[in-house]
Amino acid sequence: MGTKGREVPRVVCCAIPLASTSGKVLVITSRKRQDLWVLPKGGWELSDVTLERAASREALEEAGVRGNITRFVTTINSPSTTYHFYELEVTTLDKDWLESRERKREWVDYAEALKRVAWKTELAQGLMLSTLAPRR
Repeated sequence: MGTKGREVPRVVCCAIPLASTSGKVLVITSRKRQDLWVLPKGGWELSDVTLERAASREALEEAGVRGNITRFVTTINSPSTTYHFYELEVTTLDKDWLESRERKREWVDYAEALKRVAWKTELAQGLMLSTLAPRR
């Protein structure tokens, strides 16, 4: 079963934390695999009310990021998960945050961010549709 035992795919909200003026993306290490980099993402919860709120909450919990959702990027479906991507313009970074002892974070340019998240196809696909991606 492609849904990993669930009746319907899991809904995951993903923030693409940006500093538009410098053209940078904030990436974080995976909690499960500290050698791999990801974008802040996690499951939508009823208390989030909206998908955008879930993406903002995940960015705060996982990366200590505060900011504003500026753009819906895309929805990507896999057999087990439906990913919703949102650009988040970062206004502040908390020094101490919920997962600060479990993750590292780093500002990188688009090309480096794409390289780091390439191991996770859906993250790379979402990032390639962001406003920082080179226009084709």
